[in-house]
Amino acid sequence: MSYVLGFFAADGYITVNKRGGQFWCIQITDGILLKEIRRVLNSDHKISERISEKPNEKNLYRLQIGSIEMCDDLRKLGFDERKTKNLSVPNVPNKYLADFVRGYFDGDGHVWVGELNKERKTPHIVIQTVFTSCSQIFLYSLKMSLEYSGICNGRLVKGKGNFYRLVFSVNGTLNLYKFMYNSSCIKNKLFLKRKKVIFEKFIKMRL
Repeated sequence: MSYVLGFFAADGYITVNKRGGQFWCIQITDGILLKEIRRVLNSDHKISERISEKPNEKNLYRLQIGSIEMCDDLRKLGFDERKTKNLSVPNVPNKYLADFVRGYFDGDGHVWVGELNKERKTPHIVIQTVFTSCSQIFLYSLKMSLEYSGICNGRLVKGKGNFYRLVFSVNGTLNLYKFMYNSSCIKNKLFLKRKKVIFEKFIKMRL
């Protein structure tokens, strides 16, 4: 459930209709992962699909669950209808923090591998992990939580738009990999394979 909470922090929202019905929703382009999230929630709610009209855009999949109680619980954790700029990391127990971080990373994070000093005969290959949010408070509290878990040297930077980034270079990224993809991750299968593979390709290149 901590993974789902982290993913919701990145790609989820609460909506209230005209009749007062309250729903929490997750909308993403990865239908397979959304089915895994639904499985963990023990839900049989329908996953809707919106077909993209543009050839270069992916289809969108949405899971919407109506529950006033669940929406109120999310609000107590800081996930209200205006969470974009006011979001902060909820009080997640240490043993579940890795799942929460991995969930947020899969929603609003990316990992990049590239070359430095390309003009040299032996370019230096590096890896970088980035968490993105419109809430500076969220990324700062995430940085503090990760430092408490031994993952340091994250840099909080302002983007060109109305957003912030928490950036980790090589050493921090490798520590994040060990932290996020632990045994519980493998057990519950909640992770985006395409992102995990990037870490592992870089690690193999260093061997």
